Amino acid sequence: MSGTFEGPTHSAGTAPDAGPPEVTESDHQRSVLAELRDYRAAFQASALAMAVVDHHGRIVRANDALGGMLGTEPASLAGRPAADLVGLTSDRATLRAYSEVLDGGRSGLRCTRRLKHADGRPLWAEVTAAPVAVPSTGPGRVLLSVADVSDRRELRERLRHLRIHDPVTRLPNRTLFFERLATALESPPEQDGAPGRIGLCYLDIDGFKAVNDTLGHHTGDRLLAAVAGRLTDCAEADGRRTGGHLVARLGGDEFAILVEDSSGTHQLTDLARSVLTALQRPFDVAGHRLSVSASIGVVERSSTGTSATALMQAADTTLYWAKADGRARWTLFDAERNAHRMTRQALSSMLRPAVERGEFTLEYQPLVGMADEVVRGVEALVRWNHPRFGLLAPSRFVPIAEEDGTIVQLGRWVLRTACRQARRWQLEHPDEPALFISVNVAVRQVWDSDLVADVADILAETGLEPGLLQLELTESAVMGSAGRPLRVLQALSDMGVRIAIDDFGTGYSNLAYLSRLPVSVLKLDGSFVRGFRYEDGTHPSPADETIVEAMVQLAHRLGLTVTAECVETSGQAERLRRIGCDTGQGWLYSRAVAPERIAELISTRPPEG
Repeated sequence: MSGTFEGPTHSAGTAPDAGPPEVTESDHQRSVLAELRDYRAAFQASALAMAVVDHHGRIVRANDALGGMLGTEPASLAGRPAADLVGLTSDRATLRAYSEVLDGGRSGLRCTRRLKHADGRPLWAEVTAAPVAVPSTGPGRVLLSVADVSDRRELRERLRHLRIHDPVTRLPNRTLFFERLATALESPPEQDGAPGRIGLCYLDIDGFKAVNDTLGHHTGDRLLAAVAGRLTDCAEADGRRTGGHLVARLGGDEFAILVEDSSGTHQLTDLARSVLTALQRPFDVAGHRLSVSASIGVVERSSTGTSATALMQAADTTLYWAKADGRARWTLFDAERNAHRMTRQALSSMLRPAVERGEFTLEYQPLVGMADEVVRGVEALVRWNHPRFGLLAPSRFVPIAEEDGTIVQLGRWVLRTACRQARRWQLEHPDEPALFISVNVAVRQVWDSDLVADVADILAETGLEPGLLQLELTESAVMGSAGRPLRVLQALSDMGVRIAIDDFGTGYSNLAYLSRLPVSVLKLDGSFVRGFRYEDGTHPSPADETIVEAMVQLAHRLGLTVTAECVETSGQAERLRRIGCDTGQGWLYSRAVAPERIAELISTRPPEG
């Protein structure tokens, strides 16, 4: 045994292990050709339309399915530009992406194209282009496949149609309406080089709920369908002159007619008139003859700078105006009226916090004896020192306060502040006859608060005598009072507080009922005093004077005193004095002033008697 390794020995006739047999070049070629034949067989037999395209975009080979789709022999397609055959040149973005696939800079492309089948029917095709991974196909080859997806597309379109159309009226629904509106505003048309305009008629059916409630929803739905038909007819008649309009049901009994290329306000108002006329004709629905009307908000403006939200807000506001103005009418959007509404909303939202922040103040207007022109009392008039709008008169915010109930809180503050001020004047001028203080009271204060308890508490707190407090209520609030309001007025009168009817002569003027109310004073509305005028510069008109004289005589017979408002000239004062009015109030004597100015008037009053 030697120290070297000789390796294994082999018996005679055997060869050493040489590994797997070598594959010759001819074997490899045969294998590739066999694989290529398999690919070609699959390519030709496939039901999917396909073509191999070279790096220039020309067809190298097309299968039978593609030839059948295009109505030609597959061999005749060789050398033709594939992009032209399958619609890849229809837009620049797709053509650029396809070129990148051919150049090897993009891994693939998929898009949907509308083509025409050999049998003449249109078809939707999904076109795919991707580099070919098949041996021996040469450099830069791309496999193009074209799949008929018409059935899938049709199903999707049907589902979309159901999603964007109302099942009752078959009109476009809210979704489609806002899609069209957004598109119209994104790409507004131009008219003679000027920005295009857009218009909207937004309407709902007056009293439709009563149809549903009395005749049922089935009849209601049929009525809505009939209304939709008439709206469509109106839109088509107008659209034939100026272009197509979109009629949509936005929900419930609300409809909209969108005019995407409006010729001006006159077109929208004419359309609104035609809609009202069409809907005024009775409907025969489910054996019922139904008459309905509509309220329509009309908006027309330049498309530039307008958003869908702003347009719909304007339309909704204008529809509200149409209803508030009496229904069965159309109303055109008014920017000034809308600005007033926005200001009103702003005031409403800030009103209650303003009371808590003490932004209100009182001014006082004297009530003067007509016989001697001596100040007998003052009326407290509230003002709002608004941080944005400045000093606001009561007419700007009191109606809002009455609507939202803030008047109860504000009225209580006014009453307390006025009584405290009246008591201060009394204490500061003990040798002068005390002035009475007159405070306006809203109807809602009578209903929504314990006015009797509030007055009693404030009088006790301030030390003011009940006889020096006068509460003014409007004629419409007092006349016909019964139940709680009448009990409140009676309790206040029993307390010694004077009750005055403000703006007398403009409301119910129920003179028979007047004798049964616990009223002390009538304040004649200023329109009567302003009516004291000369017709020809020489002779006064006797009508207003006769009316005022009759009311004064009636009041005196009932034991009431009379105050004339809005006295502005000495001539008016002289005639009122002659008629017999007890006190007057107006700019002839003084405007509403700060409490310091009233203190000066008290000091300068002549002694009584």
